[in-house]
Amino acid sequence: MSIAVIEVNRQAIVHNVEYIRKIAPNSQLVATIKANAYSHGIVGVAELLQNKVDYFGVARICEAMLLRQKGINTPIICLEGFFPHDDIVDLVDFNIQSAIHSKWQIDALQSSPLENEITAWFKLDTGMHRLGFNLDEAKTEFYRLASCSVVRKPINIISHFSSADELTSEQTSKQLELFDQFIASIEDKSLIGKCSIAASSGTLAWSQSQREIVRPGISLYGISPFNEPIAELRPAMTFKSELIAVRSHKKGEPVGYSQIWCSQQDTKLGVVAMGYGDGYPRNIPENTPVLVNGRRVPIVGHVSMDMIVVDLGIDSQEKPGDEVIFWGQNLPVEEIAKYTGISPYELITRLTERAKIHYVDR
Repeated sequence: MSIAVIEVNRQAIVHNVEYIRKIAPNSQLVATIKANAYSHGIVGVAELLQNKVDYFGVARICEAMLLRQKGINTPIICLEGFFPHDDIVDLVDFNIQSAIHSKWQIDALQSSPLENEITAWFKLDTGMHRLGFNLDEAKTEFYRLASCSVVRKPINIISHFSSADELTSEQTSKQLELFDQFIASIEDKSLIGKCSIAASSGTLAWSQSQREIVRPGISLYGISPFNEPIAELRPAMTFKSELIAVRSHKKGEPVGYSQIWCSQQDTKLGVVAMGYGDGYPRNIPENTPVLVNGRRVPIVGHVSMDMIVVDLGIDSQEKPGDEVIFWGQNLPVEEIAKYTGISPYELITRLTERAKIHYVDR
């Protein structure tokens, strides 16, 4: 059994889906489960939610293919779109819907010999400037996409906010206005399918951006897209391990590589089976907290590949085998993000395969 564990509370994820449904009662829901469901396990989360959401959103076609191979029949959208050209065949064979964000993709569809249709999501760049058609070319390209015989009509339209986590962002208002203006500019309304621009931040904070579909990602897992936790969301992940040694330590003695920390008094140190080999950040500041048997204690010294040292205090009664939590219900990952300067998105998705996923229901 792995000592470093990603414990995932399935009922917390279900609760978060239900909460988002209440926030966006008139929208269908795309559960974004890319990057191994933000390290919560793409297959396990898909099996849990396949009858509770309307779509799954992934980044890569290989993620969608895995879900199909595991028996998931819920509609799946590949949000990065197909690449390279050969992926078009996989869209049909595995019944995968695709974002269309570049002219070369439309060229490929126009020349495709396929007889079966695919469902397309026309990607409009309203200000993210990452993927999508620029506004000065979008209308022409939309109609060109609609002319493809292998593309099912109507065509869905999608965009992405760049700053929706900023609650007074003028950029978000501008993007929403441009999105609506583009939709209004399409004369043949029968070509317009479902529309979506709101991910987690937009869904939770910009209710006016909720269209036929919302695409929550990190909020599904109980993590706030903003600077502070959201009380109504329940964190699904507890990232934890165990003490493997407890050592008496003399005042003034250093700990770990480069000896960057020395104890100011006699104390007891706990050695935890966790390190950057499991995905925990190496360069964290001193005094970043963990929970040992529910008690906050600081990390001391450098994080090693396989081990972390914590200062338990001279009166500690902890022993090897005791639980150590790095983030979870009572130590939000949002708080660890403030200590480390690493966003919650990166903290949870950087976890490695050595940290094994265990599902619980509570």
